[in-house]
Amino acid sequence: MKAMIFAAGLGTRFKPWTDEHPKALALVNGKSLLQRNIEYLQQYGITDVVVNVHHFADQVIDAVQQSKGWGSNILISDERDELLDTGGGLLKAAPMLEGDEPFVTINVDVLTNLDLNNLIVFHQKHHPLISFAVTNRKTARNFLFDEQNRLCGWRNNASGEEKGPLLSYTDEERTKLVEKAYSCVVVFEPTVFSRIRQTGKFSLTETYLDLATDHLILGYDHSGDKFVDVGKPESVKVAEEMFA
Repeated sequence: MKAMIFAAGLGTRFKPWTDEHPKALALVNGKSLLQRNIEYLQQYGITDVVVNVHHFADQVIDAVQQSKGWGSNILISDERDELLDTGGGLLKAAPMLEGDEPFVTINVDVLTNLDLNNLIVFHQKHHPLISFAVTNRKTARNFLFDEQNRLCGWRNNASGEEKGPLLSYTDEERTKLVEKAYSCVVVFEPTVFSRIRQTGKFSLTETYLDLATDHLILGYDHSGDKFVDVGKPESVKVAEEMFA
């Protein structure tokens, strides 16, 4: 099985570090976020990993080369010409990920002890096009799921804005929709590439909501596991308390 780590972002919330460095190389207890996620994937036997780069790309490439990929086979998806967001980044990396098996993606600034094997088994059991990890934590934006864990839509909790092709429910049915927070750990069937209709720069959220009309996309709840979004400098301390 192959994996992709999204590491190209500008890290604007992580200033001042990202004024001179990529967020992927920010340290948590002496190890970079990139190294930690490569080692996380290694725990589950995944050593063929695509890493996309844009912001201070040379620093990321140098770190990978000097460390010899921390023991993994690392392929670089180069977005130095244009930052493509998660959806566009995934599509650009398609030639490196295509094959007969599902593949995994994770955001470089996410740290978790989610048992990836459990997510993969869930995916294999239910045969969706996409399965992604979620929890019941509160966030500014949530995905919405029905009682069978099927993705139905998306909600901005501050503005009340909702999107999603499967939100044509009665008022009673809508009250049964469950909000879940996206954990940025995803299993895709390789056939997803032939079904993505967006091009250029776009978010995977757009793709999920578009594909949910005709394809099964499921949420896998791993509430209770360790999880931290190392999106801001102050979250490093939280991460260091969770992950040695």
